[in-house]
Amino acid sequence: MALIGLGVTWVTAARDGRASRGAAARRVGATRQAGPSSCLEEVAMTQTPAPAAADGGTPSKPWWRQLYVQVLLAIVIGIFLGWRWPDLATSMEPIGTTFIAAMKMLIGPIVFLTIIGGIAGVADLKKVGLTGIKALTYFQAGTIVALLTGLVAINVFRLGDGVHADPATISTSGEADEYIKSGEHQHWWEFLTNLVPHSFFGAFVEGDILQVIFLAVIFGIALKSVGKVGEPVIASVNRLTEVVFKVLAFIMKAAPLGAFGAMSYAIGKFGISTLTSLGSLIALFYVTSILFVVVVLGAVLAAFVKLNIFQLFRYFKEEFFLVLGTSTAEPALPGLMRKLQFMGVEKSTVGLVVPTGYSFNLDGAAIYLSLATLYIAQATDTPLSVGQQLGLLAVMLLTSKGAAGVAGGGFIALTVTLSTVGHVPAAGIMLIFGIDKFMSECRALVNFYGNAVATLFIAKWENSLDLARARAVLAGHEIPDAAVSADTAASAESVPAAGFSTRNVVGTDR
Repeated sequence: MALIGLGVTWVTAARDGRASRGAAARRVGATRQAGPSSCLEEVAMTQTPAPAAADGGTPSKPWWRQLYVQVLLAIVIGIFLGWRWPDLATSMEPIGTTFIAAMKMLIGPIVFLTIIGGIAGVADLKKVGLTGIKALTYFQAGTIVALLTGLVAINVFRLGDGVHADPATISTSGEADEYIKSGEHQHWWEFLTNLVPHSFFGAFVEGDILQVIFLAVIFGIALKSVGKVGEPVIASVNRLTEVVFKVLAFIMKAAPLGAFGAMSYAIGKFGISTLTSLGSLIALFYVTSILFVVVVLGAVLAAFVKLNIFQLFRYFKEEFFLVLGTSTAEPALPGLMRKLQFMGVEKSTVGLVVPTGYSFNLDGAAIYLSLATLYIAQATDTPLSVGQQLGLLAVMLLTSKGAAGVAGGGFIALTVTLSTVGHVPAAGIMLIFGIDKFMSECRALVNFYGNAVATLFIAKWENSLDLARARAVLAGHEIPDAAVSADTAASAESVPAAGFSTRNVVGTDR
């Protein structure tokens, strides 16, 4: 994946350099239209001071100072270090875990504040309910398609046949044993009963995104219901959102270090040999995931939203390399929300759909669950009829929702699935434990793009997407003056307060 990304980098860097000068001039022009106050807000949000260009715009940074280039180079260096000096690479783990912890520290507040701001910005609370119902319907449909994709792939290629592993002789130890024990004591319905936190701050302390969403929805509806009494609180929420995103901009400066530490540790700990030992299963998972994103999600985006999936890949290239380096989609959540709103998706839709999708729309985890479950069954010579496989699909439709926001969530969800159905031995997960780290990157990337497409789909369904602006942004063309003026006029006060200005979108991703 890193080598593929390197090729993408060289192709897009030159194009970015040509396009960014015109984009910088347009950003400055839009800022001047917004007035002196907004202009000061824009200048204050600039991350790195730069000299004025001859044409009056801000000069573009060289390609080697772009964030996605730095993250990609860090990944390549991390792979090389893990290959040549594994002991030294393993000691780099604290660098990666510290960066991920810093990003996760902001996930709860960002989700809480953006959902409240999104609900408060909706004129009719009925629209909030309809948007939520449509989103959950889409999430369930997408999960079913992802699960079926994995089931078809593993049934066609049957990579587990011939392994003949005896469950009685499979020993579990260490981290894998902890995951198995945790999964065996959980039930498929616990993600619903655990929705209500024990205390208000408990949801943030534990980092349980589902509980944070639950609190945010209740608070957002309550603030909207009290009318003028809640307006000062809503204004404070918008101001606090700006502060949180500024903190995020500071932390994102360390993204290359985080990617380097995480990738160095992964290669140094598990080794290149781990990739080759079960390379066929890894390859099948990657190919299946790529086909799902390009064919299934690409078709949904093209047929319903009328947008191009490959242009979407280029637009989210910074987030792609960030997820690739850290093996988790959570650090890319803030960037996804900013860029979707910049494309022309209404703030209320972004605030409701994206955080919910990070818990309920896990296409990558669904493909992984179906592939892994059937592989273990084949490897342990456990026959499963079509009816039993469909029963597994029904269980995985629920257990896949528990794979978000928990360390080892994918393994725990897999154990819960196997323990619930009882046909496949849970100890069989040891057969794939060594390669799980290298599959987590692909899971996270599919989850990320799945949520991007889902938000655009729901926005189009809700008529809350400026399609002309979205096409212009994805194509890298100049945004029509009417769209810029309308966007600036509609958000002259709210955008700086929420931290979603044009300057902030571009600056933070560098």
